[in-house]
Amino acid sequence: MPLPRAASTFSPPIMQARRWLEGVTFPPNRPLINLSQAAPTEPPPAPLREAMAEMILSDSSVHLYGPVLGLPALREEVASQWSQAYAGAIRPDQVAITAGCNQAYSAAIATLCTDGDEVILPVPCYFNHRMWNDIAGVRTVPLVLGADLLPDPDAAAALITPRTRAIVLVSPNNPGGVEYPAETLRAFFDLARARGLSLIVDETYRDFDSREGPPHDLFATPDWDRTLVHLYSFSKAYRLTGHRVGAMLTSPDRLVEAEKFLDCVIISPPQVGQHAALWGMRHLRDWVAQERLEILDRRAAVIEGFPRLKAKGWNLLGCGAYFAYVTHPFEEPSDTLAKRLVHEASVLLLPGTMFMPEGSPEGARGLRVAFANVNRQGIGALFDRLDSVTP
Repeated sequence: MPLPRAASTFSPPIMQARRWLEGVTFPPNRPLINLSQAAPTEPPPAPLREAMAEMILSDSSVHLYGPVLGLPALREEVASQWSQAYAGAIRPDQVAITAGCNQAYSAAIATLCTDGDEVILPVPCYFNHRMWNDIAGVRTVPLVLGADLLPDPDAAAALITPRTRAIVLVSPNNPGGVEYPAETLRAFFDLARARGLSLIVDETYRDFDSREGPPHDLFATPDWDRTLVHLYSFSKAYRLTGHRVGAMLTSPDRLVEAEKFLDCVIISPPQVGQHAALWGMRHLRDWVAQERLEILDRRAAVIEGFPRLKAKGWNLLGCGAYFAYVTHPFEEPSDTLAKRLVHEASVLLLPGTMFMPEGSPEGARGLRVAFANVNRQGIGALFDRLDSVTP
């Protein structure tokens, strides 16, 4: 008898890793350094919290259902700011607001795929993309990356079959941290368009890209919405993780289909979160710019401090936005090593096995370091501890 869809996939990796901490006591001189999750641990900035408190008290609409595809003013603001940021042409009817970026991905897949269809996913991949594909009855076709963690469009082309419906890219990447060059995204867009596929580009971490100017020119392409499905999360830029606000940009026709899915699973995105995202977009541009500089400084600290680990056989494959992705020099697989690091180094990392197909030798060597919540001092302490780990 076939398994239920939910039973066909693995348990949430973040929850698995948290269970490794149960019953563990960390010595006072070596407190836990938690580098497992890529989410802000601080609340929204005070001005935004004050605005949220005021809207809760004075605006009755934030307590009611709203439009399934999101607050019209927020859709308009996204269209306007994205058009400016990407030097493109985006209309409000090409924007939907979702309850977080994961839901945006789920809605996109619901509009694209049926049972047994295929989606090409570069690996190491964001695990929730793989999990949702499993639950949706969609076959994930892994596109294995090289040492630079950049996807190869020619390699992707070789994986396309009559059942392929989409290619998924994440930039800046989770888990690798790599910022995809504009020409790479253009090559994948052209491939998808030529083969009648959709290109899903998750840009959750775009606010922390180290590059100035538009990261790509896809929105400047006429009829971009026939091929591109752009995903975004407001959680990272405005620390709204608990309020679940994301976005999906694509064709109005596809949003008609997405509306059916969204109406069944959420009815409308959380209203307080939507109003908070709108307020943040209008008032917190300078604050977000400072947050970006802080994240870039932490990225620099990782790059500057890594040579001491490299001398012991570690390798830094990618580093950017919230993440570094490394390989370790030990004989044991990364899932075993990650659990050992909790006890021996008071460090919690996610192993590469959580981002790769089961049995992958590359997964056994990899570790993701979510460094965005650790300052320079904490990053230095991390290197001290990893430097002291023995086989």
